[in-house]
Amino acid sequence: MNRRSFLKRAGALPLLAGAALPAWSERKKLFRQKRDEYALSQLPDWKGFNLLNKFWPHGHSAFDERDFEIMAEWGFHFARVPLSYWCWSKETDWYSVDERVLKEIDHAVELGRQYKIHINLNFHRAPGYCINRDDSQPVTTNLFEDEAPLEACAFHWKLFAERYKDYSNREVSFNLINEAPSVEAEKYDRVARRLITAIRSVDPKRLIFVDGKDVGTQPLMTITDIPGIVQSGRGYQPFLLTHLRATWAASWSAIMEYPAEKVTWPLELDGKLYDKDFLREASVNPWKPWTAAGGKVHIGEMGCHNHTPHATVLAWLDDLLDVFGEQQWGWSLWNLSGTFGVMDSGRKDVKYEDYKGHKLDRHMLEVLKRHL
Repeated sequence: MNRRSFLKRAGALPLLAGAALPAWSERKKLFRQKRDEYALSQLPDWKGFNLLNKFWPHGHSAFDERDFEIMAEWGFHFARVPLSYWCWSKETDWYSVDERVLKEIDHAVELGRQYKIHINLNFHRAPGYCINRDDSQPVTTNLFEDEAPLEACAFHWKLFAERYKDYSNREVSFNLINEAPSVEAEKYDRVARRLITAIRSVDPKRLIFVDGKDVGTQPLMTITDIPGIVQSGRGYQPFLLTHLRATWAASWSAIMEYPAEKVTWPLELDGKLYDKDFLREASVNPWKPWTAAGGKVHIGEMGCHNHTPHATVLAWLDDLLDVFGEQQWGWSLWNLSGTFGVMDSGRKDVKYEDYKGHKLDRHMLEVLKRHL
């Protein structure tokens, strides 16, 4: 292949007779654009885990290289990183920035590059909104109603866009807001578009994930005109099974009171059968209008709290991943280590394996690996 053909195939403009080659920095930019365009049109079915080091500002920690080493060793290649902006900023001063904390996030992104694990940065808590309340620092403004928190959120996403603009879409993507509330599509659309615009004013081809509306369960159909968007779904159905004894969901009394020994899979509850067909109906069918319009879906969170019987969890998880596999959707378990996780989950009915300083649920890991 001659030089002219090579440059054309790499995405450069056709060379005119006697024209000078583009500067190396411009050629690198063209290569990167071509690579990123491919990443958008051929989204991998990335699979992995949520890493919660910066999920909660009270006692947040630096990211541990051993987590990346473990995920790579097992064959996983995706890490969703839920972030609370309180870790590097303040509820009382939205525009303050702690560079030390941002460098710890930089380190996670670099570890992802090193271990070939895609990093999906998510604002779990943004100015004016979080799905999880914290009464110690009540949020007094509403991201979906008020201009000030939206402008502050756009500021932080633009800050991240500047920080990671030299990473390809195969290495880094952004997930705007975790689990938007049940608001009108027009209000969510306004927020999503403002944040997408802020990001792409700096990094025009950045791959962006938008959590579905109604807490990640339904597609936001107003954004079909925006290229390079993936919508993020959830795998938490049926809720009684996945959140049994979860204190943050205690407003539904059955979560706290239903006998654990009766939580089986398939599950019969109040005359209804919950089985693999139900999972298709609940977790796939709502997304059909979006996929019919050419949209892509990734399951950003899924999993089951540690009070559900282990045998039930494994059977349910196997069916759920079969259903996602039928759609060729990627997914990330909530979480790697913790009460929903494959390590250090604190289940009372599991014989754990000692593994690199952790208590490993080997049976759950094998279910996950079967669906890679």
